[in-house]
Amino acid sequence: MGKVTCVSGIDTDIGKTIVTGLLAKLLGQNGHSVITQKIVQTGCSGIAEDIITHRKLMGIALLPEDRNGLTCPYVFRKACSPHLAAELEGQSIDTLNITKATEKLAANFDHVILEGAGGLLVPLNRDDTFLDYLEQQGYPLILVTSPRLGSINHTLAALELVKNRDIHVNGIVYNCYNASDSIIAEDSRKVFLDALSKHEFPSRIVDLESMNELPEAIDHISWRQLAEK
Repeated sequence: MGKVTCVSGIDTDIGKTIVTGLLAKLLGQNGHSVITQKIVQTGCSGIAEDIITHRKLMGIALLPEDRNGLTCPYVFRKACSPHLAAELEGQSIDTLNITKATEKLAANFDHVILEGAGGLLVPLNRDDTFLDYLEQQGYPLILVTSPRLGSINHTLAALELVKNRDIHVNGIVYNCYNASDSIIAEDSRKVFLDALSKHEFPSRIVDLESMNELPEAIDHISWRQLAEK
């Protein structure tokens, strides 16, 4: 069975989709068979928009697993929280269906990179948040954050939450794209490193400096370790 690693962030639009696609691309370049999955997609119909973005970043066409729904078992039209988007279409998200889809993917790929929806406490249904699901499955987490205002509070809160649920954090991806204040960016990095150390997670922060491609100077080892350690 392949390894399943989750990507979540401190908020929506923080860069989870980009991180998921670029990490999958990098793992593929290093000889691994890898596929991405989206836990649930709202705000579109048909094949999940984030899955399409993953494939573009990976430089590959849509896969059969994308077309048969395995890489995103739930897609809803309303752009809102998954639990509400499902209810508006007369459905409820059954996390067992997501788990079964992930297991089928993991049976055929070395790595499954599972992207969450929104932040950690987004409700999947009236009983389960994404955080609950992570705890139930025991998947390791990659947390995406940034140096923008408010990120320190949200990042420290997220690390506290996952530590209390015994969820392992493989590292932080620091979305520095368009960061305008280097003083804030460097100080936030120190705060995040201290928090990782405090909670006994790997002191690993890797930078995301482009929203389209992996820069030539990227630290390939640190990026690979996000999914391999």
